[in-house]
Amino acid sequence: MSYCIQELQTQEELQRALPVMQELRPHLDEMSYFDLYNEMKKSGYRLIALSDEAGQPMALAGVAVCTNFYNLKHVYVYDLITASVHRSKGYGHELLSYVERWGKEKGCTYIDLTSAFHRVDAHRFYEREDYMKKSFSFGKAL
Repeated sequence: MSYCIQELQTQEELQRALPVMQELRPHLDEMSYFDLYNEMKKSGYRLIALSDEAGQPMALAGVAVCTNFYNLKHVYVYDLITASVHRSKGYGHELLSYVERWGKEKGCTYIDLTSAFHRVDAHRFYEREDYMKKSFSFGKAL
């Protein structure tokens, strides 16, 4: 199967990606998805899709270029999901490889992400992709 990888730009492209995003973020309805996307985009968030020939997303990566004291200029992966019907076909690997190249082109020297404890399959995927567990992430509701 052939595919293309591109940043989603139009309302229609983003709409087609919503069901895939909801597999990772089931709390999102259409209104919150678009509201949050528009707000995050102001801070550099980009949604990149690996799509089939018809333009239907099969995998998504929500990313941004960030800078901090410990990772310097880096790509942060907020969302990475392959639609359940397309898992284990190499699409996650292809999309993550694309994000790594994209980051290098933007002058980044590192890629960072977090993954919830219960996402054991995702952890195995990241470890196969040579990502290391390096810290715990803490949070607190306000």
